[in-house]
Amino acid sequence: MCKTNTVYSTTGGSVCAIWHTCRESDCCQKSSSRWGFAIPTVLIVDDHEIVRQGVRRILETQNDWEICGEAENGREALRLSQLLKPDAIVMDITMPELDGLEATKRITESNPDSRVLILTMHERRGLLAAAQSSGAKGVLTKSRAANHLASALRAILAGETYFD
Repeated sequence: MCKTNTVYSTTGGSVCAIWHTCRESDCCQKSSSRWGFAIPTVLIVDDHEIVRQGVRRILETQNDWEICGEAENGREALRLSQLLKPDAIVMDITMPELDGLEATKRITESNPDSRVLILTMHERRGLLAAAQSSGAKGVLTKSRAANHLASALRAILAGETYFD
């Protein structure tokens, strides 16, 4: 099994990374479900590296999906969602350059099959409605993520919604 990690730095100073773990010896240039594997791909978007690492660690304890990349802002999320076509996106709201709700709206407008799970520290009223109107399939607060992230992601990947 090989593992490739490609890091890109854009002119604006933002950094994104694309990970690919081969599941078969001959697939090294492929990425999961779009090339015949049953494993869905997940893009992680948060402006804090420590949060992205934590989300990755939680999700990597499961064999239900493959992390295909990370982005630190909404603009990188847009670019990577078009490039990687992930099956699901775990998206923060408050980020520089383009917030998560606007990024979600643009991603779901360009690809209505996109499944976005908003992962946020905000617990304010109106957030669920704003997330739904942006096209998100779910919302989970960061305070509950350690215990509920995997089940929330499974729900949206199954075509259900998950609103915490």
